[in-house]
Amino acid sequence: MTAITDSLVREAPRSARIDWSPYLVGVGIGVLSWIAFGLFGDPLGVTTAYSRVASLFAIPVVGTDTVAQNSYWKSMPLKWDYGVWFLVGIPLGAFLSAILSGTWRLEFVPEVWKERFGPSVAKRFVGAFLGGLVIMYGARLAGGCTSGHGISGGLQLAVSSCLFLGVLFATGLVLSAFLFRNQ
Repeated sequence: MTAITDSLVREAPRSARIDWSPYLVGVGIGVLSWIAFGLFGDPLGVTTAYSRVASLFAIPVVGTDTVAQNSYWKSMPLKWDYGVWFLVGIPLGAFLSAILSGTWRLEFVPEVWKERFGPSVAKRFVGAFLGGLVIMYGARLAGGCTSGHGISGGLQLAVSSCLFLGVLFATGLVLSAFLFRNQ
């Protein structure tokens, strides 16, 4: 599988790349947050939209009646609001950004993963899936995701979001020290 991946990886020449300014991107996210608050009355965030969309994927597994009677999905039924469209726009925007910056490539196993855990695509996908489950559980437990707490809550100076950001950075430092201890 790595031979296929390697043949699909494309690096743009340095002269063709666009390096995004973190300051300009930060201002853009701030303006987007204002627009979301002003037009829709909601902060940026995606875990609620993920939860709503998850009901569509649960229907074939557990049935329409079970989903309709579930108290969790009753509290947040699927609706095509700005949050769901924001969720759809994230991968599309990331793809467009990668194309415009000349950095797009198809990569099943990133080099960092390969060095630490090996070249197995299946192992990478299982790790990504399990990590996604843990992150979604934590985000729903915390009442918001990184964008909800870190961006929107941070802009509002919410105490819960400041606490979230502190725990996020501390956990990232500890986990990075553990994962990359031999480097």
